[in-house]
Amino acid sequence: MPEAQAAVRLGLIGSPNSGKTTLFNALTGLRAKVGNYPGVTVEWREGDMRVGGRRLRVIDLPGAYSLDPVSPDEAVVKQVIEGALAGIPAPDGLVVSVDACTLGRSLTLVAQVLHTGHPTCLVVTMMDELRARGGDLDLVRLSDALGIPVVGVIGHRGIGLDELRRLLPDPARWSRPPLLPPEAPGERRAWTLSLLSRCQRRAPGRSRHSEAIDRVVLHPVAGTLLFAAVMVLFFQLIFAWATPAMDALDTGIGALAEATRTALPPGILADFLCDGVIAGVGAVVVFLPQIVLLFALLSLLEDLGYMARAAFVVDRVMGRIGLEGRAFVALLSSYACAIPGIMATRSIPSPRQRLVTILVAPLMTCSARLPVYALLIAAFVPATKVWGPLGLQGLVLLGLYLAGAVAALLVAALLHRSLPGEAKQPFYLELPPYRLPPLKLVASQVWTAASAFLKRAGGIILLTSIVLWALLHFPRVTPPAELAPEQAAAYQLEHSAAGAIGHAIEPLIEPLGFDWKIGVGLVASLAAREVIVATLGQMYAAQEGDVSLRAAIQRDVHPDTGAPVFTPATVASLLVFFVFALQCMSTLATMRRETNSWRWPAFAFSYLLLLAYGASFLTYRIVHALS
Repeated sequence: MPEAQAAVRLGLIGSPNSGKTTLFNALTGLRAKVGNYPGVTVEWREGDMRVGGRRLRVIDLPGAYSLDPVSPDEAVVKQVIEGALAGIPAPDGLVVSVDACTLGRSLTLVAQVLHTGHPTCLVVTMMDELRARGGDLDLVRLSDALGIPVVGVIGHRGIGLDELRRLLPDPARWSRPPLLPPEAPGERRAWTLSLLSRCQRRAPGRSRHSEAIDRVVLHPVAGTLLFAAVMVLFFQLIFAWATPAMDALDTGIGALAEATRTALPPGILADFLCDGVIAGVGAVVVFLPQIVLLFALLSLLEDLGYMARAAFVVDRVMGRIGLEGRAFVALLSSYACAIPGIMATRSIPSPRQRLVTILVAPLMTCSARLPVYALLIAAFVPATKVWGPLGLQGLVLLGLYLAGAVAALLVAALLHRSLPGEAKQPFYLELPPYRLPPLKLVASQVWTAASAFLKRAGGIILLTSIVLWALLHFPRVTPPAELAPEQAAAYQLEHSAAGAIGHAIEPLIEPLGFDWKIGVGLVASLAAREVIVATLGQMYAAQEGDVSLRAAIQRDVHPDTGAPVFTPATVASLLVFFVFALQCMSTLATMRRETNSWRWPAFAFSYLLLLAYGASFLTYRIVHALS
């Protein structure tokens, strides 16, 4: 039999936060996203593993509390099990993941899975947490009572995985329940209690440490103040810790450009490599330390268990505007990128709440905005201390993030009242135990994020940089002979194809304090926000030589007036524009796929552009008047 036909397909099922995705990673070796709060896995994914020469394909399905779907992600689970998705055969066996400490709540899902008729095995995760809380579970009795194989594991330590691997290759030989669980609610409740009384020798107690911490973390006042403090510290660290590495990387990229220019004869090839590729891509890559630090801190907060508590705290506020904690999870994901945030809305049962969350997700400050913010803040905001260890640069960055979040909540409240919809459905949130994540897990997540950032820099940003270089250097013009080299370079840029585009839109953006060069950057950033940094990097590299981009924009002046191009009013206006504008074609394409229409992506792009233009206009006028 061909190897492809012999592959065993296994569906991995479990409620959110049951350790399912950690188990998937441990089995397949893939670096899938693992978060310590519900709703992270919003799409099923596949990974291969080999056991004794057999190839197994493990399908990691979205987290689900029930096989009676109330949200799109739970519907995916049922469709995959039933083989109802085109081109995706039904699995040969089902692996159900349950948390040892919440076994009673998980047995309803187990009962539903047994009724599907698929060969099923049960994986009981977090056995270490069960023992730490004084619990004791007899897995042999549990297996006998259910009539299916049961394996206990500690996924992040690899304990119990060998036994599970031996079991997985032949689901057809797994034992089957002699009698299916009852389907009536009252009878199923009695079945659950009877099952627990047979196999649970001692129920896990409450974690005194977790309860003591939660009395503060979940308190309406203290929890909110703690959340604010965590966010302030978060953004302070992004600037304070990343700056030395960024400076070193900036110096290295400058040295690479200089070495390349020295090694090549003067001409178009040297200009292309130095001004187009190295300056364009390097202007974005220099912010890699801040990206790494951003994702490291986010991963640490997630895996510690704090983000689930933050969702609980924020749910009080979001409930007043018509959203719920699941929307917070989606919006939180948007801080990394709006695309997974929009996809995470599949866990929201309400179609209206899901649509509202999709429409406001681009307002959350994604990592693509960070290079823009970091460039302008580092260049024009003094690195002074405001109070104690709190620096002005970190506070400005926090203010930009808060502006996007507050705007998202206000727009969500408006849309919630404007769009037709149904009554709000209940929100269930299971708080995970506080747990210090293994360094390997955090490093894996950070590496995945950094790799994605570098691939983006080597893909869309490189391609855009090449196109921009051509637009900035063609058509070739002969500058007046009396011009100095820097003036001649500026003359070429201004009379290039890109210069023509910039001058064409300059009347539209001049009320915002932007000149034609910023206009070229804004047009280029429609592909991806951070491309404006690559664009400015190219323009100023061609004009200023080996001067750093930060220094170049600091000393740039209008040729006619000699006034600075980047005044305080212009910088503030540009920062505010990037807070609101939807400059990402990939996000628009994801919106179209998730809403099955171009109507809503067009609406989102339009309202956010108008919001960005209006907010920038007011910011420019106010700051200019105060300057």
